[in-house]
Amino acid sequence: MSTIMLVDDETSILQALRRILRIVPCSFGQHVFDLEVVAFTSARAALEYAQHNPIDVFLTDYRMPEMDGITFLKHASKLQPDACRLVLSGYADLNALTRAINEVGIERFIGKPWKDYELVAAIAQSLAHRELLLENRRLADLMRLDMGDLSPADMEAKRLESLEPGITKVNWGPDGSVILDPEQVTPHES
Repeated sequence: MSTIMLVDDETSILQALRRILRIVPCSFGQHVFDLEVVAFTSARAALEYAQHNPIDVFLTDYRMPEMDGITFLKHASKLQPDACRLVLSGYADLNALTRAINEVGIERFIGKPWKDYELVAAIAQSLAHRELLLENRRLADLMRLDMGDLSPADMEAKRLESLEPGITKVNWGPDGSVILDPEQVTPHES
């Protein structure tokens, strides 16, 4: 099961995308992808969700009131660097497209209105490409493990991080304590 996160400030767009992803088969070559869809009208809420849940594809609108799609994808790629990133927009701006490619490495810039099968094909191609990249990385890690350049503990940490983003990161306090919730920290007075 692959999880796709939809982010658009218009609920009608989210409903249309959900409908399309439910009825149009998502496949590329021999790959057939079952999709779990999560949708958000708030980019901040979407980032909060992505902080604790694995996402395979981010599909976001470019123009949104809270933050634009490129800024959203910048934050999302820090949380989940292996997720596919696609931008959906009725606003065709060459500068925005260039910025999206250069700053966050989007796979596709899809125009509104979209063609259903082309949209689903773009998602499937992105997922197939992601699978290939992850498999290549796994094989390279196995080779590094065999050569002694990677320890079994480091390999396991990478595996755990791919399953639960952020699980291997520790936030240390100034006194050496572990901070479980960085937003709850009060400044240390001397």
